[in-house]
Amino acid sequence: MELFIGQLGLGLALGLAALGSALGIGAAGRAAAGAWAKEAKAGRQLSFTYIILTGMPLSQTIYAFLLMLIGLKIRMYDPEVLAANAGALFGIGLAVGLAELFSAWMQGLIGASACRSLSESEGEGFVFLVIAMGIVETVGLLSFVFLLFMMPEMPEAAETVKDVVEPAGEAVSMLYHNVSALLC
Repeated sequence: MELFIGQLGLGLALGLAALGSALGIGAAGRAAAGAWAKEAKAGRQLSFTYIILTGMPLSQTIYAFLLMLIGLKIRMYDPEVLAANAGALFGIGLAVGLAELFSAWMQGLIGASACRSLSESEGEGFVFLVIAMGIVETVGLLSFVFLLFMMPEMPEAAETVKDVVEPAGEAVSMLYHNVSALLC
C-alpha cells in the first residue's frame, strides 16, 4: 500500500500539472482564436505571437514530468525505499502538482488577456506581456526546484555522503584543536 501511495503522489504531480496546462492553454487558445477572427475580418495577416502565448502553459507539465521521472527512475527505483518514503513522496507530488496546476492556469489566463491586448493594440507591448507570463512561470519553476531538493535520497547516497563528511569533520576538528594549541 505504501508503495502505491508514493507512486500516486508522483503521478498526481504530473496529472495536476497537465490539468493546469490544459486549462491555461484552453483559456489562451480561446482568446487567440478570437484575435485571429478579428484580424481575418480586418484583412490583416494572422499573428503568430498568439501561438507563443497559447503554448507557454505547457512548460509546467514538463516540470512535473521531470519530477516524476527523477522520483521514480533515478532516486526511488528501489521499491523498499519508495515504500519507506511514501508519505514524503505523496506530499511532494501533491504540492508540486497543485503549484504547477495554478501556475499554468494563471499563465494561460494572463496569456488570454495578452492575446486580447495585442489584438486591440495591434501588437504593441508583447515583451511586457511575456514578462508577466514569465513571472507566474517562475512560481511553477521554483516550486519544482524547491520540492525536488526535498526528495528523499537513496540510502546508498546517504552512506556515501556519510563516508565523506565524517572524515572531513574529524579532520576539521583535529585542525581546530591543533590551531588552538598553538595559539594558547
